[in-house]
Amino acid sequence: MPEAPFPCLDAISFRQLRLFESVGRLNSVRRGSEECNLSQPAVTQALAKLEQMIGIELFERRTSGSYLTPPGVILHRRVIRMFRQLVDALLDLDVTGGQVGAEAVVHRLTRSQVRSLVAIIEHGTFAAASRSLHITEASLQRAARDLEANLRKSIFYRSAEGVMVTPAGIACGRRMGLALQEITWAMDEIDLARDIGESRIVIGALPFGGSVLLATVLDEFLAMQSKVDVRIANENASEMMQHLREGKVDIVVGLTQETVGDDLVSQTLAETPYEVVGRRGHPLAQRGAVSRTDLIDFDWVVGTHGSNRRKCFDGLFAGNAKPRTPIATSALPLIRHLLAGSDRLTLMTSYELQHESMLMRVPIDVDLPCPTIGITTRADWLPTALHRDFINLVKSRVTTRSIMSPTRYAS
Repeated sequence: MPEAPFPCLDAISFRQLRLFESVGRLNSVRRGSEECNLSQPAVTQALAKLEQMIGIELFERRTSGSYLTPPGVILHRRVIRMFRQLVDALLDLDVTGGQVGAEAVVHRLTRSQVRSLVAIIEHGTFAAASRSLHITEASLQRAARDLEANLRKSIFYRSAEGVMVTPAGIACGRRMGLALQEITWAMDEIDLARDIGESRIVIGALPFGGSVLLATVLDEFLAMQSKVDVRIANENASEMMQHLREGKVDIVVGLTQETVGDDLVSQTLAETPYEVVGRRGHPLAQRGAVSRTDLIDFDWVVGTHGSNRRKCFDGLFAGNAKPRTPIATSALPLIRHLLAGSDRLTLMTSYELQHESMLMRVPIDVDLPCPTIGITTRADWLPTALHRDFINLVKSRVTTRSIMSPTRYAS
């Protein structure tokens, strides 16, 4: 079969994937056809068409049965995850019949129904969603009605703005969108194994630490993986965690959040204590010891409300007079510029300060909070080989020893 990157995967039907999962699990077209209540020729034809569509052999046919090839194993693992996540999404939607009912609904679902719901949620209106899918609005409305009929549950309602998705429908659709990503990741993994095509990785860089971390590893990662398309997303912590939940980013790097919920998991790489920071040559940097009272005499650039940096600042001056804080921002380039040309102060982690040649630590004898820098992913996420390579590289380059370098104290 041709060695070429995969075409658009939207044409692959859930029916084909269900047949593929069954035959792959049972190692038999005959047993798979019996389980799916189809004739052997129909199953054979459907699997042959699937192989033709994606351009790879998924089974090795022997007299004793049909066995998954290495690419088939990769796809099979992802297909199992996709269907399980679809069932979980329907259980959260509370469809009738519990587990059995959810599995029955998934068996009736079509890719077009799921893609339609995902597009409506993403684009906000039926008109915009139909344009994104290159179908008529009437076709989209029909798919939406079919989906509701399958679910036996209302997930759309009329408003002054038009037909909208209920909050429960939005949550279900986002989980379904994550389920569909499993097939894309399967193809990425297969392409990577065949050393063809280009795989994408989407990394979320949190303010204060995320971008700095990426800057230290991206060149090395790109040298390791020449056929990779790296996309970097920058948002505040709350928005980034929501993007991670929705599958808009694969991995989030930077300061780990104190609370992320059961659906996310953080891997701590190193501790990185907060420091009071000013420009090189700052008046306070020349003193042997600095008190809280000394800090009040200077304007501060503080973190935005709700950020860990802002909480640390509030804790530093709790019960005491506070300095002026005319500027609140999470934009590190702006903070750097504001401090370099003035006597303003701010809080930075030791990891960030390590990469700031124009700034230095102010020696205050106060214990400040010690956040951690790390990686956050979805709890039920199965990384591809590409994702694992990136995570392992970050782990090898970011350690407490590397962050706590004494060079940051140099004046």
